[in-house]
Amino acid sequence: MKTWVRVFLAIAFPLGIAAGLAVAVSSAADVGAIPNEASAAAAVAAQDIPATSPRLTPIVAAARSVAPSVVSVTVLRTVRQSSRRSLMEEFFGRIPRQAERQVSGLGSGFAINDNGFVVTNEHVVSGADSIVVTDAQGRRLRAELVGADALTDIAVLKVEAGRIPPAPLGTSSDLMVGEPAIAIGNPLGYFVANGEATVTAGVISGVARDIRDSDDNGSLFADMIQTDAAINPGNSGGALVNAEGRVIGVNSSILSRSGGSEGLGFAIPIDRALRIADELRDFGRIRRPWIGVDPEIVASDTTLFSSTRVRRVAPGSPAEAAGLETGDVLVEVDGRRIDSPLDLDVGLLDAGVGATVRVTYERAGREATTTLAVVELPSEQAARIEVLTGLQLVTVNTQIAIERRLPQEIESGALIVEISPENSRFSGLARDDVIVAINRQRIHTAEEADDLFRSFAGGSRIWATVVRDGRLINTQSFYVR
Repeated sequence: MKTWVRVFLAIAFPLGIAAGLAVAVSSAADVGAIPNEASAAAAVAAQDIPATSPRLTPIVAAARSVAPSVVSVTVLRTVRQSSRRSLMEEFFGRIPRQAERQVSGLGSGFAINDNGFVVTNEHVVSGADSIVVTDAQGRRLRAELVGADALTDIAVLKVEAGRIPPAPLGTSSDLMVGEPAIAIGNPLGYFVANGEATVTAGVISGVARDIRDSDDNGSLFADMIQTDAAINPGNSGGALVNAEGRVIGVNSSILSRSGGSEGLGFAIPIDRALRIADELRDFGRIRRPWIGVDPEIVASDTTLFSSTRVRRVAPGSPAEAAGLETGDVLVEVDGRRIDSPLDLDVGLLDAGVGATVRVTYERAGREATTTLAVVELPSEQAARIEVLTGLQLVTVNTQIAIERRLPQEIESGALIVEISPENSRFSGLARDDVIVAINRQRIHTAEEADDLFRSFAGGSRIWATVVRDGRLINTQSFYVR
């Protein structure tokens, strides 16, 4: 990306604009109607327009098919704001008092079955204290968060069964660049006079797009559908629809200099979204896939192209069982070309834990194919230890070191798998950090980290040495209370 291009997630309205709606929604009954609701959809359906009229385009048909399944998603969040620490608080390491206020936000979603399950974006509902969806008829329904996944930006909500008709679902496996694309969502929420969703139209501009935001903070949108159908703030979680009136994607993000639509919209492929939704519904989380290789990019000596080579194979992993070795060049996973480690990650993500994939690789100039079982990440299966309130660690072993692509000299330590925002602020620690030393004392296990944290509790000022993004760094010093 050019430095002047920034990814703006198509999140709801600015908080100040939505504040008025928050009061109305928070006091609403579970099911209600927006005053002065005009049944625009019924009025259009009643119009005497001949079936052969050129006005009845595929866009009109798609809108009539999917719009009744699209909802507006309203969330309330509690925001905590800390004042600056006083000199006494700095000296004693105390956390300053925090003020709280409620803010609201808007997004979109659509029903995927008759059982009341609604798909939206994770960033729409992240941190929500309460969620209300409003359907095309203006009825407000309280929603329960079934599960959400930040990596894939998918969340699943549950409302009363039978209240929202399910959208016709298509597939994203055979999309053609140039075919019509219709974005349906609620960029205005229901500030307008009726409950109809907003429809914008364009084409599929590209497929399998991998984009990274210009802040370089690790946010990644892989294998996305690109469209020039306008996607604006509040459209997040809405449906991207083909000319047959079937949902092919979940509107998610835009590339923009202004924050508004500039014809560079992106949607999550529906095949992936539905698989993620099934995992969230069945397990409440996403089981991260793993086969046991540490891939690295290798530049070619003779061409401008690069390849993905196996740097390490984890002992006891599916890759070892399938015969992969250090130095093998990965060519394809289930027919998907592997040009970078990201391609491998996306292929495994779309296959899912429990699946079997075919991996083509090159060794000594000859290609071969093997079959691999996809399992869950070792770090997600490892026993967790809560060493401080809101701080959970697992012990790093060789498998986890390879999973996390740690430097080869680091094969032990304590991996942070959960940390509260408060702990992260006062300690400087972050999720995915690997603690390797505390006050210069080497850490090999989560239990050793727990013992040292306890021994320094009650006033000792400490700092931790961690591996972050492949580098050793020292955190700020902090007190353990």
